[in-house]
Amino acid sequence: MATRADTQSPALHVADSHGLIRVHGARENNLKDVSVEIPKRRLTVFTGVSGSGKSSLVFDTIAAESQRLINETYSAFVQGFMPTLARPEVDVLDGLTTAISVDQQRMGGDPRSTVGTATDANAMLRILFSRLGKPHIGPPGAYSFNTASVKASGAITVERGDRKAVKATFSRTGGMCTHCEGRGKVSDIDLTQLYDDSKSIAEGAFTIPGWKSDNVWTVGIYAESGFLDPNKPISRFTKQEMQDFLHREPTKVKVNGVNLTYEGLIPKIQKSFLSKDKEAMQPHIRAFVERAVTFTTCPECDGTRLSEGARSSKIGKISIADACAMEIRDLAEWVRELKEPSVAPLLTALQGTLDSFTEIGLGYLSLDRPAGTLSGGEAQRVKMIRHLGSSLTDVTYVFDEPTIGLHPHDIQRMNNLLLRLRDKGNTVLVVEHKPEAIAIADHVVDLGPGAGTEGGTVCFEGTVEGLRASDTVTGRHLDDRAALKETVRTPTGQLEIRGAKANNLQRVDVDIPLGVLTVVTGVAGSGKSSLVHGSIPAAEGVVSVDQAPIRGSRRSNPATYTGLLDPIRKAFAKANGVKPALFSANSEGACPNCNGAGVIYTDLAMMAGVATTCEECEGKRFQASVLEYHLGGRDISEVLAMSVTEAEAFFGAGEARTPAAHKILERLADVGLGYLSLGQPLTTLSGGERQRLKLATHMGEKGGVYVLDEPTTGLHLADVEHLLGLLDRLVDSGKSVIVIEHHQAVMAHADWIIDLGPGAGHDGGRIVFEGTPADLVAAGAATLTGEHLAAYVGA
Repeated sequence: MATRADTQSPALHVADSHGLIRVHGARENNLKDVSVEIPKRRLTVFTGVSGSGKSSLVFDTIAAESQRLINETYSAFVQGFMPTLARPEVDVLDGLTTAISVDQQRMGGDPRSTVGTATDANAMLRILFSRLGKPHIGPPGAYSFNTASVKASGAITVERGDRKAVKATFSRTGGMCTHCEGRGKVSDIDLTQLYDDSKSIAEGAFTIPGWKSDNVWTVGIYAESGFLDPNKPISRFTKQEMQDFLHREPTKVKVNGVNLTYEGLIPKIQKSFLSKDKEAMQPHIRAFVERAVTFTTCPECDGTRLSEGARSSKIGKISIADACAMEIRDLAEWVRELKEPSVAPLLTALQGTLDSFTEIGLGYLSLDRPAGTLSGGEAQRVKMIRHLGSSLTDVTYVFDEPTIGLHPHDIQRMNNLLLRLRDKGNTVLVVEHKPEAIAIADHVVDLGPGAGTEGGTVCFEGTVEGLRASDTVTGRHLDDRAALKETVRTPTGQLEIRGAKANNLQRVDVDIPLGVLTVVTGVAGSGKSSLVHGSIPAAEGVVSVDQAPIRGSRRSNPATYTGLLDPIRKAFAKANGVKPALFSANSEGACPNCNGAGVIYTDLAMMAGVATTCEECEGKRFQASVLEYHLGGRDISEVLAMSVTEAEAFFGAGEARTPAAHKILERLADVGLGYLSLGQPLTTLSGGERQRLKLATHMGEKGGVYVLDEPTTGLHLADVEHLLGLLDRLVDSGKSVIVIEHHQAVMAHADWIIDLGPGAGHDGGRIVFEGTPADLVAAGAATLTGEHLAAYVGA
C-alpha cells in the first residue's frame, strides 16, 4: 500500500498562471487600438451604446480568432471544405480557449426546418419509433418528413475480375407525405394575380414582380418559345396553348440562339417563389406571394407532413405526429413514463434535451413548430440547448444579448443559466444592455463613448459597482427608471379583434385603441405576436416592422437599402447633364478593376483569402471619370463617405438641396443613426442598428397604424429614451402605434397596456389585463407584468 507524504505544494503551478484572455491593439471595424484583459472562468459583460464596437471586439475578434486557430489544426485537405477565415485586425491575442458562439441570427428559413430538426430531438424520436412503434414500418428514415420513398430496379455492372451485369432492385421507405412533399401545406395559385388575360404577352400581360418584357429568362422565353402566339390575348389561347402556357413539362428550346429550358408558368412560379420561405422574402415579393398564393393545410396528412404509414405506427396510442405536435413539456412527461430497457440510453438523451427546453423557458414550443417562425430571442435560446448539458469545460461561451425577447420574469432564469455555465469552469462573455443582466457580471468592459466613428474605445473596465460610480454613458444610465405618465392620451377610435385563435390564443376578444401608444406585453410564448401579427388585418394603412433580419451583401449600404441613393444619383445626373447609372458602384460607374467593390479579393484555397484596396480607384469604388462630376463641390464617393448628420445639412440647403434625399436623411437621424456613414456596408452594422434602419425605411410608408415588434432590441439604455421620443412624435402626428415589448420603460410610457398570459403556451393566450400603466401598477401582484412594472417604477 503506497503512502503519500503531504508535502507543501508550491504556491502556484505555472499552468495556473494563464488566467487572462489578453487582447492588444484590436482594430476590427470601428475599434481604435483596443487593449483589454478578460479574466477566464468568470462572467464578463460588454456594454456600450448600439454601434460602439461590442460585437466587433467579442465576436469579430476574440471568437473569430479562436475559430480560425481551431480550423488551422485540421489538415489542408479538410480545411479545403471549411469556410476560410481571415485573421482579425489585432496585434496580440493571448490565452484564447475554444469559443462557442450563440448569436442572434434567426434560424433557417427553409419551410422544412422545424424546432425538432434544428435541435436533433426529431432524430432521437425517429429512432425511438423505429424501435418501439407498432406496426413496425421501417428504419428511422421511414418516420422522417424530409425523406421521400424511393424504388428502383435495373442492371448494375460490378467491375471485379470478370465484368458482370447483375440485376438489382433498391427501395427506401421515407416518411414524407407525397402530396405536400413534407411541407405540411399546399399552395393554390390565383392566376389573375400572375397575368392580365385581356392582354397578349407582347403587350406586357405578366404582373409578376421583376418580370420585365426585356428579360429573356422570364417573359422572353414564353414570347419566343414557339408554343404560344405572343401577340394573341391570353384569354383567346386554345386549349393546347393554355396547357403549354401553364403546365408544360420542362422542355429545351432555343431563344435568340441561346439554349434555355421552357417550363409551364405554374411549376416555374412554384420553383422560383414558393420553395422559398415567405418570411425571408423582400417586402414587395412577399406582398405578391400573399396575394397570388393561398396556403392551406395539406388535406392528405392534415398538416403533419408525414405519410400515412408513419402516422399509423404508434407507441401506446401516440404516433410520431402526435408527439411532435405536443407542447415540449407534455412530451417530456410522456417520454419519462416510457420504461423500455432496450432503448434506455436513447430515452435518457431525449429526456435531457426535452428537459433543457423547459428549463430554458421554451417548454411551450412544439417540435413541429417551423424554425422560421421563432423570434430572435427564441432562436437564440434554442441554440443554447445543445450546450446546457455539455460535459465540456474551460470553453469560452459568447452570447449576443441573450435576454432579447424575454419578459423581466424570465430574465432571472436566463441569468441562472449563464452563471451555471460559468460555475462549470467556463469563460462566459456576454454582450448586453439590460441592467438585470449586467448586475450578475464578475467583470464589465464598457465601450464607447459614442457609436460608429465616435466609439471603439474602452471607457471602463472593472466591477458593476465601479461602472455605476463611473461617469460613462452606461454608468450614468444604469439606474435610469422611466416614470409613469401623469396623463394619458384619449383614443380616437378602436380596432376590434373578435374570437382570435391563432396558435395558442383562446378565442380572444379585445379592442385596441387607436390614436395612442398601445403596448402589448406578457411572458415569452403568451401569444403577443399571434394576437398582433395574426389578428390585425394586414390592410392598407398598417405598417408592420417585425424582427426579421435585413438581408444585404457587402455591396448594400444604408444609402441603397433606404432608397436614398436614387434621389442622390438623379441630383448628380441633373447637375452634370449625364445619366444616373454613372453614379452607381453596381452599374456603369463602377471601377472596372474591382467591379465597384473597392477591394480586390485573392482566393487562396484553404487559406484565408486576402482583400487588398483597389489601386486604381483607391477604394472609392468609382471610375476616375465619374469622380470628376461634382454636386455642391463634392463628388459621389465623398457624399457616400459622409455621416447621416453631415449629409442632412448638405442636402438640406444650398446648391445640393434635394428634398427627397433630405426627407430620408431626417428619418435616419430621427431613429438615432446620425453617426452612420451613407456608404458603410450593411454587413458591418450591429443588430440594433439594422433594426432601426428598417424602422426608418418603414416610417416613410403611408400608414395610419404602426406595429412594432420589440423596437428596443439591441438598444442601449440611453437610446431607449430617444426611441420613446420617436414613438411620441409618431403618435402626436396622428398615427396609432402598437408595440410588442418587454422593456419596462416602454410599458411605463404607454397610454394603454394589454397584458397576455398568465403563462406561456397552453397556459397563456388569454387577456389578463387591459388598462393604463398606472392601473397595472395599482393591480400589482395580480399579473407577472404588473409585479415587475411596480418594482421598476418603485411603487
